Amino acid sequence: MSIWEKETFFKPQDVIIVGSGFTGLWGALHLKRLNPNCTITILERGVIPTGASTRNAGFSCFGSPSELIADAASMGEASMWKLVDQRFRGLQMIRTFFSSEEINYDPSGGYECFTAEPGSWEQCCDQMGWLNKELKQVTGENEVFKIADEKISNFGFQGFDHMIENKLEAGLHPGRLVQALLAQVQRAGVQILTGIEVTGYKAANEGVTLQTRQGLSFGTKQLLLCTNAFTPGIVPGIDIIPNRGQVLLTSPIEGLAFKGTFHFDQGFYYFRNLDNRVLLGGARNFALEAENVSEMETSEIVQQQLELFLREHLLPGKTFTITDRWTGIMAMGHEKSPIVQELSPAVFCCVRMSGMGVALAPLVALEIATLMCAAKA
Repeated sequence: MSIWEKETFFKPQDVIIVGSGFTGLWGALHLKRLNPNCTITILERGVIPTGASTRNAGFSCFGSPSELIADAASMGEASMWKLVDQRFRGLQMIRTFFSSEEINYDPSGGYECFTAEPGSWEQCCDQMGWLNKELKQVTGENEVFKIADEKISNFGFQGFDHMIENKLEAGLHPGRLVQALLAQVQRAGVQILTGIEVTGYKAANEGVTLQTRQGLSFGTKQLLLCTNAFTPGIVPGIDIIPNRGQVLLTSPIEGLAFKGTFHFDQGFYYFRNLDNRVLLGGARNFALEAENVSEMETSEIVQQQLELFLREHLLPGKTFTITDRWTGIMAMGHEKSPIVQELSPAVFCCVRMSGMGVALAPLVALEIATLMCAAKA
């Protein structure tokens, strides 16, 4: 390296953040707001964020009725409501930082669709009063969820017998949200270096040294890992399971009637109208174990299920073509709550967003930034 490079790009930092997705960018923004003089570098292995931040469906949501009921059963009511509160407050934070125009925010509401199969629909109806009562404490709104069966035919759906509306749900453009975050952190003086893959680190009394696949070495007083699904490659044994989410997009459909964000089967399917095109994702429940991978290629079985869903429910009798297919890698685990903690002195992590990074990242990044500042003091 030249002396000029050593004194600029590779100068030891107060904080190095690994990962420039939602969590890493929010973390840098909060750290700069808490300590404007803090020097921060973000290292990103891809040309742009590589994971799920710019590869999701663009939902501004905190959970559909059947998903919340299932989560309450699996993780306990208290933990479920804590997670919902984090998601909702995170979404509110986005709205305070960015205008609707900056992120293409579309407050058209959300819906969960149900077939006539017994079980999920009856359970949601029975517990809707409880859900709305608890959600009022989180959101301040009365009757967040309500039955909206009358809209099914207007939307042009087929094979759905019931629908529940969520008036607080919205859509947004995740690519523009990342760009808006990038602009803010760069204005604050944060350095972002792309194409650098961190493979490990070594902590000592004088700080943390990072090793990279490119043979470059970086030094920092504090390290923050925001690597989500890819964290096990740096921290072996951490409770994170990579999970591939697949999405497809149709050509423009004349007369596409539905608007909003939609869920089906506890959120395993999700779709929206994107400029008169159907954006549809999910179906990983047809191959749960096979989708626990970090490869970005689509799989035939999931794509076939998505196309079948399109034909049976969303575009019955219509001609369409698939113009785009892509994947994003989410971080799941044996628990659904994020991992926000100090792993060892000067080494922190904020990972495992469980497919809800849009909503969770703003708030949990503030939590880890506050913890880091306290540890430094």
